[in-house]
Amino acid sequence: MNASLPPAVRATALRKSFGSGDARAEVLRGLDLTLAPGAFEAVMGASGSGKSTLLHLLAGLLAPDSGRVEVGGTDVTAMSDAAATRFRRRHVGVVFQSFNLVETLDVAENVALPVRLDRGRPDAARLAALLARLGLAGKERRRPSELSGGERQRVAVARALFAQPDVVLADEPTGNLDISAARGICALLRELHAAERSAILLVTHDPVVAAAADRVHFLRDGVVAASFDTGHDPAAISARYLEFHR
Repeated sequence: MNASLPPAVRATALRKSFGSGDARAEVLRGLDLTLAPGAFEAVMGASGSGKSTLLHLLAGLLAPDSGRVEVGGTDVTAMSDAAATRFRRRHVGVVFQSFNLVETLDVAENVALPVRLDRGRPDAARLAALLARLGLAGKERRRPSELSGGERQRVAVARALFAQPDVVLADEPTGNLDISAARGICALLRELHAAERSAILLVTHDPVVAAAADRVHFLRDGVVAASFDTGHDPAAISARYLEFHR
C-alpha cells in the first residue's frame, strides 16, 4: 500500500436518520471510518445497526444528513446526483446481496454495463481474463436466469471489479447463497483482492465471511465501536463479537 495515496474511502462524522417525529430513527450517529488503498476490511453488526445504510452512503446511493464521504480523496457528498452517478461508475464497484443483474443482458453485457453506461469501450481482453478467473469462461452469452446463485454473484463481483475502481463495496455478498457457494465467494474475494488493485469493504453478519477480510469493524449505537485484525479466524471473530454484544 502506498502511504502517499489518499484513503480509498473515508467517512467523517456520518449521520443518517429515517422517518420523522416520533417515528424518526437515527441509524448512524457521527460514524468515522477510513479504508486504506488496497485494504480488505469488513463491517459487522446486529440487524438494524446500520451496516447497509453505511455502505449505501459510501457508494453515494444515499445522502447523509450530515458528515462527509470521500472516495480516493474526492468528496462525493458535495456532488449532484448526476455527478455522483458518473463518479460511481468510474471509481466505486458495488456488489448487492440480490445480485442486481439485468435479466435481458447476458453475462458479458452485465459485466461491461457500467463502462457502456459511461460511454466507454470495454476492454475485451480484460473482460475475458476476469471471467476466466471467476470460473465463468464459456458462459459469456448466458442470461442470469440460466446461472446458479453462486454464478450470478460471481457475475456481480466481475461487474464491480471490471473498471478497476478505487473501492469495491459488497453488501452481504453471500446472503442469498448456500454454504458451499458462500465459501466459494469468500475464497474468490481473497483471490481477487490479491490480484486486483481495488480496496474491498464488505458488510456481513457472518464471521466466516468476515474472516475473508484482514480487519473487521463492529457497529453499535450508530458508530464504529471496535476494530481489530481478523487473523482470518471465524471462531475468534465470533467470540469477540459475542463478547462485545453481551
